[in-house]
Amino acid sequence: MIAGSTNLIISEVRRSMETNSSTLDFVLHDVARLLRRRFEQNARGSGLTRSQWQVLTYLAQNEGINQSGLAELLDVEPITLCRIVDKLQAFGLIERHPHPSDRRVWILHLTPAAHPKLMQVRKLGDLTRSEALAGVSDTDGSHLLETLQALKLNLTDACDWSVAGHKRATHG
Repeated sequence: MIAGSTNLIISEVRRSMETNSSTLDFVLHDVARLLRRRFEQNARGSGLTRSQWQVLTYLAQNEGINQSGLAELLDVEPITLCRIVDKLQAFGLIERHPHPSDRRVWILHLTPAAHPKLMQVRKLGDLTRSEALAGVSDTDGSHLLETLQALKLNLTDACDWSVAGHKRATHG
């Protein structure tokens, strides 16, 4: 009787772990989606889309990067980024400079007009984060960030290993 009860408990624990594992995937996806949606709501009337804000923010952290490198960082197709950069350049927020040795490559720089926009996006991001973290203690918030950074590192390593393994398999 005790062995049967133990097996039932173990079975329930495993089922709970499996449910929580898939739940983690869905919750992370939903939180990311809701953060994007709430940011868009907060940024309404700012004159820029979330994608444009994202390009400005990433460019500020990677000033002088070429377009294909920025597209890779943003995980978007180069043509998609090109259209966004076209708009931002038309708004006077980004400049394209030719690469010194490769005329096919454009180097991206922010203009002085972009700096007030970056201050605005920081405020919008702060507002969105404070709304998302309402009721979460500083300790829990820090723990959440550490856990998410660990997940990101684990997945980055796994993706890099997978790509390296695929290259070895296909290129000898």
